[in-house]
Amino acid sequence: MLKRTPIYPLYENLGAKTVDFGGWDLPVQFSGIMEEHRMTREKATLFDVSHMGEILIQGPDSLAFLQRIVTNDVSKLLPGKAQYTFMCYENGGTIDDFLIYMLEENSYLLVVNASNIEKDMDWLEEQHRLHEETININNVSDSYALIAIQGPLAESILQQVTTEDLAAIKPFRFRQECPIKELSGTALVSRTGYTGEDGFEIYVKQPDATTLFQLLLNTGGDNIIPAGLGARDSLRFEAGLALYGQELSKDITPIEAGMKFAVKVNKSEYFIGKEVLAKQIETGTSRRLVGLEMIDKGIPRTDYEVLNEEGNSIGVITTGTKSPSLNKAIGFALIEQNYTEQGTEVVVQIRKKQAKARVIATPFIK
Repeated sequence: MLKRTPIYPLYENLGAKTVDFGGWDLPVQFSGIMEEHRMTREKATLFDVSHMGEILIQGPDSLAFLQRIVTNDVSKLLPGKAQYTFMCYENGGTIDDFLIYMLEENSYLLVVNASNIEKDMDWLEEQHRLHEETININNVSDSYALIAIQGPLAESILQQVTTEDLAAIKPFRFRQECPIKELSGTALVSRTGYTGEDGFEIYVKQPDATTLFQLLLNTGGDNIIPAGLGARDSLRFEAGLALYGQELSKDITPIEAGMKFAVKVNKSEYFIGKEVLAKQIETGTSRRLVGLEMIDKGIPRTDYEVLNEEGNSIGVITTGTKSPSLNKAIGFALIEQNYTEQGTEVVVQIRKKQAKARVIATPFIK
């Protein structure tokens, strides 16, 4: 039986086409991926991302625990501030990538990928048992619904339903207990997202989820539409944002994925995977994630092989599509370091034919 979010009852009336996404019955699209993509770039869209996991870590040793578990420097957080980070194995492979919200002193909310909730909880509890810090780890995913409003008009639409001054919430900052019209409770409103556009992620209690979703659609009128997983993927990809299971995995380190900015090997504390990641930063890696644009016709799909001009395998496509914004076929490829310089020509094996591509800068759009 597929799991369903609290907003599922609205899907049918909104024209959703749903798919099995990691055990969840989620909308891949409503009006169409291209239209939803365009609306996010030009106006605003609304995403149901309630399948995401929330893990609460509290207690006197929570900062020390997190500093040992994640790659970023959690000591830089203050209440009301969020941070992107990785959790890695000893070999540097990625367990998950997620946001940490500092709610108050000794209280942190981790917002993790839906498919990794169980694995993340097991890892956190195992590390806790090994070191016995004074903390509590609770999976609170069932307490939250999460709605993302994204696009250039996101702030002006959301501002119409709250007295909170949204302009004062800067990127990677959030406010707790924001009042929102028609809701029984308050919301945590965070200036974050996964589209490359401005926008907010809104955490509410599950009974308020459908009310909020419908309220924002009604408030935005012609300037907002619901959007599904298809547009979410094409938007994040154009913006150069990694997807766990494709650009990051147990076999791909954050450094190979080009995400060094969230790996703070200079923090004084030891963290799991630090030695390997520090060495990769210092001496380089044998392979690296790059952007590709197709020269020949064809779309570079996930898991297609990348070859050099002699026909030898040098890597693999992690994500690829025809970019709705750029109207050209582009991809992320994890390839051998020797071929990662911009302008280098490579070959993508597209089913039975080979098509030329060149290495280009990412993000594909800024």
